[in-house]
Amino acid sequence: MSILNIYGNMNQETLKYIFDQFQHESQFESFSELASGHINDTYLIKTEDKPNYVLQRINHGVFPDVPGLINNKVSVSNHLKMKLSHLPKGEQERRVLSFISTVEGQSFYEDKSTGYWNLTQFIDDSVTFERVVDDEIAYEGGKLFGEFLNQTSDFKVDDLIEVIPNFHDMSFRYKQFDEALKGASQQRKEEAIACIELVESSREEMHILQTLKESGAVPTRVTHNDTKISNALFDTNNKGLCVIDTDTVMPGIIHYDFGDAIRTICNTAAEDEQDLDQVNFNIDYYKSYVKGFLETVGESLTSTELEYLPLGAKSIIFIMGLRFLTDFLNNDIYYKAAYSHHNLDRAKNQFKLLESYSKQYEEVKQITKLT
Repeated sequence: MSILNIYGNMNQETLKYIFDQFQHESQFESFSELASGHINDTYLIKTEDKPNYVLQRINHGVFPDVPGLINNKVSVSNHLKMKLSHLPKGEQERRVLSFISTVEGQSFYEDKSTGYWNLTQFIDDSVTFERVVDDEIAYEGGKLFGEFLNQTSDFKVDDLIEVIPNFHDMSFRYKQFDEALKGASQQRKEEAIACIELVESSREEMHILQTLKESGAVPTRVTHNDTKISNALFDTNNKGLCVIDTDTVMPGIIHYDFGDAIRTICNTAAEDEQDLDQVNFNIDYYKSYVKGFLETVGESLTSTELEYLPLGAKSIIFIMGLRFLTDFLNNDIYYKAAYSHHNLDRAKNQFKLLESYSKQYEEVKQITKLT
């Protein structure tokens, strides 16, 4: 069984009971599952009179320290609210996630049979996008994630735990790959030979950012670590509102957040598209995202951080391909796989995106300098 599938489905009675363990003055009316996430279980709780809420169960199989994780995101949200203290309360609640304490004053509720839960206020009249559909969404997404990084740039990063140890650590990911390769069947190794050869030839370049981080050449900051466009909330006029899904907020370097946004926003195809001719890097979306991103965070970046932003995108595209490939060699023990070669197709997809990106790399670097 995948590490992501450790809980069963919830019924209304159970969800109502858990909902009522939090401090609210609302009457539970109904629920629906919000299925965009792949790790946690998330439910929209509708009440008889607004506000509505988002009730989330954190996957303890993926996150070893759930109380620490929830403390991370509550602390960061409180910090962001202070940054926006000049705004009316209602506007603050649209721009920052508002966490609701339990009746006992805790930031989460632990149920012995169903695990750890937290509750946030639902942001009405908001929309999300699974994929970028035009330059405006890319630009607004860049502004939103850049603003998140800018507003947390003075947060004391040592107060955060590392919710997933070694999450973007390239040496760790290569160690996992090396171990998977040793234990893989001959058939799987033969089927993945082109991907394996690419990974082997990329070791030196793909460790550059880690070396810079470990040497202190780039600072450790608060980073979101899941900056796909669906984690940016927009208003009904497609203007950026709020960064959501902060479960992976932890110490990191800015290049990882920048890179993951670029990886997901600029791919012209879905992550598991098997027709690799459809997979290309959309440089127009890159231009738009970078413009918005640097408008909001640019002044807080060091020259070294700015110089290596393009490598951040390259590295994160690569590391996702590496992780998919490793899971394929391990017989699909981590990511959900709909068919036998699903993870290999995902790996090929990411490496094709990397190839397209690399062909435009000099232009990408120039765009980043000029923006």
